[in-house]
Amino acid sequence: MIFWRIFSVFCKIGIFNFGGGYAMIALIQHEVVENYGWLTSTEFTDVVAISQMTPGPIGINVATYAGYTAVVNAGYAPWLGVFGAFLASFAVILLPVVAMLLVCRFLLKHKDSTYVKDIFTVLRLAIIGVIAAAAMLLVTPDNFGLPALSLHFIASIIIFVSVFFSSYKYKTNPILLIIASGIAGLILYL
Repeated sequence: MIFWRIFSVFCKIGIFNFGGGYAMIALIQHEVVENYGWLTSTEFTDVVAISQMTPGPIGINVATYAGYTAVVNAGYAPWLGVFGAFLASFAVILLPVVAMLLVCRFLLKHKDSTYVKDIFTVLRLAIIGVIAAAAMLLVTPDNFGLPALSLHFIASIIIFVSVFFSSYKYKTNPILLIIASGIAGLILYL
């Protein structure tokens, strides 16, 4: 039954995730796109984009939408998709919350230990790698197309470089950059 699979898959994702929501994206993509085929690669990219725009943690937002879409794509009614969304969201946080309750006391007692500091140093490096892997998973021909020297591709590069430079050099407000990029994209791609 799909509900048991959703619960077990998202419990596994929740307990093996280190590094927050962006690190979780690679695990969710592997399970829901590659292992079970609940979503296509394009649908998953849309899920990530929508999850970034909605309030709340991105990992839980992705799990919510993936749970809903998996149930609906399996042929169930949309109201059961809402249950799938709730189940995926609940499952992805259940075991980490239990683990943190159990581990919190130990970490507070031994936070100054060199062993604990060394473990966290290694975990930080691993988290950087997992987040980079999640970013690379989204860079596919399905999402970006094959780069051809077209007007759209060159315009996209110019927008990217302009936003990066404005943000890095002039510390421009990110909201203004998003609005300006949206207007530029609207003008260029219509």
